[in-house]
Amino acid sequence: MTVLTHTHITMVYKILLVEDDPILVEMIEEFLSEEGFYVSVAHDAKTAMDLAYEQHFDLWILDVKIPHGDGFKLLSELRQQGKQTPAIYTTSLSSVQDLEKGFQSGCDDYLRKPFELKELLIRIQGILKRSFAHNNEDFEVIGNGISFSYAQKALFRNGEKITLSHKEGELLVLFLQNKNRFISYEEIFERLWGYGETPSEMSLRVYIKNLRQLIGKEKIINHRGSGYLYESTKSSHS
Repeated sequence: MTVLTHTHITMVYKILLVEDDPILVEMIEEFLSEEGFYVSVAHDAKTAMDLAYEQHFDLWILDVKIPHGDGFKLLSELRQQGKQTPAIYTTSLSSVQDLEKGFQSGCDDYLRKPFELKELLIRIQGILKRSFAHNNEDFEVIGNGISFSYAQKALFRNGEKITLSHKEGELLVLFLQNKNRFISYEEIFERLWGYGETPSEMSLRVYIKNLRQLIGKEKIINHRGSGYLYESTKSSHS
């Protein structure tokens, strides 16, 4: 099941493929694209880490042996930072110790190389089906043809997906979970900026401006010098 329809909204699954073998990358990317998936590619651990933070993906496919790190460490670090995106390892490693290490680092499945592309597809479909059922793609209707997907951290306007930055998505979740309640700068900073990051009031203003342009200026009210309130006279879940 690649494309799902929920409340008249069509969703295409996004996959991050982390692999440094150009031939294998081309094969997997072409195959999954033909199956209807949107595939982004990273050839090393650093690029993969950046993409995993900057964009929402429904699934990560991680090679274990990659430049600038390894898949085990990459996934372990992402899990420690609270990233719960399902992950499949692809690797030539075959010992029980490697298998154990892989699952301990937080993977959902483990595929040994070489593998058939059809088998990869079956594993992907199984994980996404479980993930979809777990999340139930909880869409919240905002109004004026706009809905928000908690699972994808994305807006949909009349069925068309509008991708948000990671922090914009987290900020909108915070607002929707606290409708008609004043939220202080301190609470917002704590939610959006992780350990070791320096909160930025200027950046927050940019995120607020972008969200207002998308969902309506009147939705987010500024308590000058203190924080914000998301005003909703009517909310519903579809």
